[in-house]
Amino acid sequence: MQVTFCGAAGSVTGSCFWIKTENMEFLVDCGMFQGSKEEREKNRREFLFNPGNIRYVLLTHAHIDHSGLIPRLYLQGFKGEVLCTHATKDLAGVMLPDSGHIQEMEAEWRSRKKARLGEPPVEPLYTAAEAVQCLQHFASVGYGEIFELGPGVRVRFSDAGHIFGSAIIEVWVEEKGETTKLVFSGDLGQANQPIIRNPQLIENADVVFIESTYGARKHENKEDRVERLREIIIESVASGGNLIIPSFAVGRTQDLLYHINLLLKEGKIPALPVYIDSPMAVSATEIFRNHNECFDWETVQLLRAGDSPFEFPTLHYVRQVEESRALNENARGSIIISASGMCEAGRILHHLKHNLWRPESHVLFVGYQAAGTLGRRLLEGAKVVKLFGEEIRVQAKIHNIDGFSAHADQDGLLQWLKGFTKRPGQIYLVHGEEETMEEWAPIVQREIGIAPVVPAWGDSYELRGYHATLVQTMQETTDQKRALLRMLKNVEFDYLNLKNYVHQQIDQMDDAAIEKLAKQLRDLQAKIRKVG
Repeated sequence: MQVTFCGAAGSVTGSCFWIKTENMEFLVDCGMFQGSKEEREKNRREFLFNPGNIRYVLLTHAHIDHSGLIPRLYLQGFKGEVLCTHATKDLAGVMLPDSGHIQEMEAEWRSRKKARLGEPPVEPLYTAAEAVQCLQHFASVGYGEIFELGPGVRVRFSDAGHIFGSAIIEVWVEEKGETTKLVFSGDLGQANQPIIRNPQLIENADVVFIESTYGARKHENKEDRVERLREIIIESVASGGNLIIPSFAVGRTQDLLYHINLLLKEGKIPALPVYIDSPMAVSATEIFRNHNECFDWETVQLLRAGDSPFEFPTLHYVRQVEESRALNENARGSIIISASGMCEAGRILHHLKHNLWRPESHVLFVGYQAAGTLGRRLLEGAKVVKLFGEEIRVQAKIHNIDGFSAHADQDGLLQWLKGFTKRPGQIYLVHGEEETMEEWAPIVQREIGIAPVVPAWGDSYELRGYHATLVQTMQETTDQKRALLRMLKNVEFDYLNLKNYVHQQIDQMDDAAIEKLAKQLRDLQAKIRKVG
């Protein structure tokens, strides 16, 4: 079996893993690269695989950095099925057409710009209509069901506790009489967050692919983050401006509503207007109401008592463009929650344009901001930003609360890894920026006792049980220094793989086998010492 990292390797976004067994090929996720222009351009390069050979896509959840290239996959010849949980299927039905609409708008804007230079137009990655068309190939399964994907391959989805419908995917692959179990964490949620259940612990795995978004950071605790939210709301009310909250339409928006509702009920904030200005967030909230299988016990009890966290007297859902524009003309002293969460598209850009220059306004970030995004630039203290071709001076107060992230932090990731009853043979760190990996990898080695692998885009590994061999690497740079450092990492990986093997097998080796291996290692050591 061979696993190739087609995304989320050396970056947070673009989740895509290509698994090729002796009988079939399938993907785990097919997500869009997000962030800087350079990252987004990666969405237009050729897939590393032939889409026509892929039989299934196993989708961990509906966020666009995990699902956003599925329509393009169909356009390139994929004729198989996308398998996901029931809630993910419904959410994808909202999110992918919305993504297609954004692709059309962005292509139109870039084409106008190119026309002025006498250059050919830009085609969208896919259209909203094409996204809708691909949805007919989605099929859903329940949590906990083990099903056969094909000859020698079985699969199970377990709750990842990240957003509604998010899943950890377990894959059993049998080849030549030996079974290898892969576990893909998807995006892991925080324990004890509102509305949804905790990430499920997995008992065993030969190979684990774990997300690392916050591997080098720790979130504020629950009490501190809610108190910070209260303080920021009170401060915005006192200054007489709006509180603008860029938020992902799925997951983060609903968490915020839960906490704002509680603060209102407890009388800790005044009854100010709250606007959800995102058609997708409105639709996603409606979907949430229909999937009780994803709620935690506390939310189930609230709903049974008729107290929905998604409804309170001062809450207004905004669908129409005219209503959204009216907010920028009339709303003062309001909370406006709008997408996208990284401020790369959507109605949030209009609200920022009308509020960033106002000293009385406040902007609150409650989620991860990828490198190169407008959200990251604002968090890093940009004094001037460009919106719709106009330079805007940043005079609003910028706030950030890490604790509302839907991702597990360093402690949460370690807790999940320590939940395996038997230590995995290999751990691959994915979905993380390079700087994060440099800090996170040694922590995993110290706490778990396994030297993890940090793959690069295009790396392919041959897997069999605990054993892994790097069979292909594709450099995205011609920088010889970086290529050399990458080669050193590969050598280090091979050494650590050998070390793990020796520790596991040494008690079963006879004296002759030990002496043979010792001689090979002495010869190898002598060659290494001659280098340089």
